[in-house]
Amino acid sequence: MIPKTIQTWQMTEPGKLLRTEIATPELQPGEVLVEVHGCGVCHTDLSYFYMGVPTVQKPPLSLGHEISGVVVGGDPTLVGKEVIIPAVLPCNACEICKSGRGNRCLSQKMPGNSMGIYGGYSSHIPVPGKDLCIVNQRGKIPLENLSVIADAVTTPYQAAKRAKLEKGDCVIVVGAAGGVGSFMVQVAKGMGAKAVIGIDINEEKLNFMKGYGADFVINPKGKNAKEVKEVFKSFCKERGLPANYGWKIFEVTGTKPGQELALSLLSFTGTLVIVGYGTDETSYMLSKLMAFDAELIGTWGCLPEYYPPVLEMCLDGRIALEPFVEKRPMSQIAQVFDEAHHGKLNKRIILTPDF
Repeated sequence: MIPKTIQTWQMTEPGKLLRTEIATPELQPGEVLVEVHGCGVCHTDLSYFYMGVPTVQKPPLSLGHEISGVVVGGDPTLVGKEVIIPAVLPCNACEICKSGRGNRCLSQKMPGNSMGIYGGYSSHIPVPGKDLCIVNQRGKIPLENLSVIADAVTTPYQAAKRAKLEKGDCVIVVGAAGGVGSFMVQVAKGMGAKAVIGIDINEEKLNFMKGYGADFVINPKGKNAKEVKEVFKSFCKERGLPANYGWKIFEVTGTKPGQELALSLLSFTGTLVIVGYGTDETSYMLSKLMAFDAELIGTWGCLPEYYPPVLEMCLDGRIALEPFVEKRPMSQIAQVFDEAHHGKLNKRIILTPDF
């Protein structure tokens, strides 16, 4: 059933939220209306809200792009289906999309950013129906938990695909205990990595990752890059792994120290994928890439076509969601934003509508 209005939490300007209702728009050809069951809280949302990072749609607008729910209007073949809405919806028509790089489509749509005033911190959201990820069966996993697949889990998968990660590869994740980093570790292991090293300064959360894909962990706090490399080399020697070539490194922190450490670990025929976003500049002798025959790669979002295999990894247990998420009612959005902004949260929060 299509409601006459959408209940929502709008960002009226950076730093200010307002609970309000807006008219349900007339659905355009190809669009569907999704009843939101869960919307994850991402650091991108916090950047828009607290730091005034510009969205394509100027406020007021509803933030939120990690969304799962049920189709309640539009294409009759989709009505009643449980779905995950990709955080990046490409146009599927431009040259970039045709080249297979639609995750970086310049005309892409993103809920809570470039889809008009509509975002996931709402009761409903109108979206294009073509690229929705249909959830045909989810076992005992609550539908709202699947919301974090849209970004927190699929972004690492896209990063792994960009790195051409294959079974038997050796992987380092810098920022392994974070909201995206914890899933980067699981994705790498789930795709068959022979060894996954997690690096993070949060000792408790880092050790927790030993049970979720990390074969070895390193806390770089109080250590310089050379000392971290010595710990890394000792692990490689113990496991009979190469220490100076072939490692695929994923930098997920977006911080200058994290990026500098990741660059220091890059060696012969290695690959470094930049997953985390930050504003600090980092210097590096680019000639090392030439000498190492190494690769430095950026990654953005995830192709909608990759969502089904990621969902399958969550359903078959290669990626665990439950230990890494916490559900809160959407009415606590201001409190959750504040806690996340001040680093007080240990899990990725999923807000569930309670209008």
